[in-house]
Amino acid sequence: MYSLLLSLFLLLQTPNVEGIWVNIDDATGVAKSEIELYVAQGKLYGRVSKLLLPEDQGKKCVNCKGSEKDKPIEGLIIVRGLSRDDAAWSDGKIMDPANGKSYDCTITFENPNTLNVRGFLGFSFLGRTQVWKRKQVSIK
Repeated sequence: MYSLLLSLFLLLQTPNVEGIWVNIDDATGVAKSEIELYVAQGKLYGRVSKLLLPEDQGKKCVNCKGSEKDKPIEGLIIVRGLSRDDAAWSDGKIMDPANGKSYDCTITFENPNTLNVRGFLGFSFLGRTQVWKRKQVSIK
């Protein structure tokens, strides 16, 4: 009973992951793209909604495989099938459009407006983490 109440409490305390997030390059600290995260049939997905750097405008996913090959990066679904596990989303994949490779993925909240997005191969310690910031909407 206690664990059920604790799980319910954590569920109510976890911020909503859905929305527009700004991807911050982990090497340069530069904002690169906007990712729209959304839940469909209980799973988390994310698509590139906007490329922010002028040199990336109009780029295609030349290294992608299958039906995604040579598709525009804007509109590409890069986060697929993550399941909610208490305060984290895991057991899904994230694809890097720069190299076309897919990685296991876990997404956790650092705070309500900051996500830690970890891509890895097999073991979480064999990967890298990017910071995504919630896009702030200005009201005029």
